[in-house]
Amino acid sequence: MPLFFGANPAEVRVGPTAGLRTLPEEENWARALVRSMPVAQKQVAVVSATAYPDILTDKNRVAYPFLPPRGLAYADMADEQRNRLVELIRHYVWRTSDELSAFTWAKIERAGLEPVTFAWAGGEEPGQGHYYAIKGPTFLIEYDNTQNGANHIHSVLRDLTGDWGEDLLLAHYQTQHRNSH
Repeated sequence: MPLFFGANPAEVRVGPTAGLRTLPEEENWARALVRSMPVAQKQVAVVSATAYPDILTDKNRVAYPFLPPRGLAYADMADEQRNRLVELIRHYVWRTSDELSAFTWAKIERAGLEPVTFAWAGGEEPGQGHYYAIKGPTFLIEYDNTQNGANHIHSVLRDLTGDWGEDLLLAHYQTQHRNSH
């Protein structure tokens, strides 16, 4: 990991393939989740009326897990909302090989779903810029569709316990060259 998917355009708006979309589940399922929330839940989940212009963790080697907003906790959701959230998380996780997906999903389950949060920023209507973050103890999902008139998607699944794998050179320097200059 990380696992990045993007599309520009996200939807073909003219021509013989008008209406053809890339990554529709990522957008539709998250929108359905936020729309299913009563006002009190939305006040927690919707962290801004304006979407962030891009994924907040950017392309940094290590994702800073406190940068994306927290939002509404899984534990505070109704069963139907929890099911939607789990379906969305599984959609991101199961894009890789069965072996890697099973390993990643098992890690998420071991850490538990109760601390997982969902945050939304921006408009709820198709064509409006929007962003969401799903954070758990071991993973982070970010999604934005704000650029190019809200027709350019970035989506990423990051492993907070070893995003780009172990940095062997850094580990070597930290353990073998501590007092060397």
